[in-house]
Amino acid sequence: MKVNSEGVSSSKVYLPAGQDYACLLDFFIANFPHIDRGEWEARFEEGLVFNQEGEALAASDAYISNTHLLYFRRLAREPEIPFEEDILFQDEHILVADKPHFLPVTPSGLYLHQTLLNRLKKKTGIQELSPIHRIDRDTAGLVIFSVNRLERAQYQNLFRDRAVKKVYEAIAPYSERLINQLPMTYQSRLEESEHFLQMEEVEGVPNADTLIELIEVNKPWAKYRLTPGSGKKHQLRCHLNSLGIPIEHDQIYPVLTPYQEYDLDFSKPLQLLAKEIEFKDPVTGQERSFVTQRVLA
Repeated sequence: MKVNSEGVSSSKVYLPAGQDYACLLDFFIANFPHIDRGEWEARFEEGLVFNQEGEALAASDAYISNTHLLYFRRLAREPEIPFEEDILFQDEHILVADKPHFLPVTPSGLYLHQTLLNRLKKKTGIQELSPIHRIDRDTAGLVIFSVNRLERAQYQNLFRDRAVKKVYEAIAPYSERLINQLPMTYQSRLEESEHFLQMEEVEGVPNADTLIELIEVNKPWAKYRLTPGSGKKHQLRCHLNSLGIPIEHDQIYPVLTPYQEYDLDFSKPLQLLAKEIEFKDPVTGQERSFVTQRVLA
């Protein structure tokens, strides 16, 4: 793995024997048909393709079988996220970050440098950092990273086995109808909808459950404590929306608003916060407990 000055990690590709290409450019075009020729030409011109010795290669260089090459993504333009993450805890096993709203955890789509993972790699110099769970780009709060790749699976298994307690806070409308039902555990079956950005409730055996508690009332709003028993995509957002109290400034539920690519509106962060996380460390045996320093508006 190679890492550039912005903390972005390279990808690796193998050049198999038995294939005949006039040059490296032809190989990349043939094997990555979803990326057009001009993009690969630009990557070579900008020195974003290397051999394993770290030497930048040219598009016209010869195809040499049974070797590996490293290459970086290239973004002509990327949204700037003007909020800073914090490191709450770090040892030789894990790093606990406090993520601001709007910042993606890992590279995807338009985001490469402006991600929590790449910012932390650049800040700490630890290139093996890997998130052991995710939260939405719109959500702020705690994200835990594995420091040592040999230990990564043990930490990821905590979430697979539901051996982690996560607590969120959210600001959503106050509901007289619900007040006498709280605290309550809301259950439903969540599946992907026709639109890939949204989840929807469907008939069937529940696969998602959330404990919902009322913390504070400031009509017409209220603050809720949410403890998910499962980890479905958009679970908390879906459940509060289904109860008629969608989270303040939610751009996906109940109505999917047009996606903002570059001119982001930072004045309306989703009022959802990954507040607390507790688990028994599978490597050290310690009881771990962390609380975000951030608060909802």
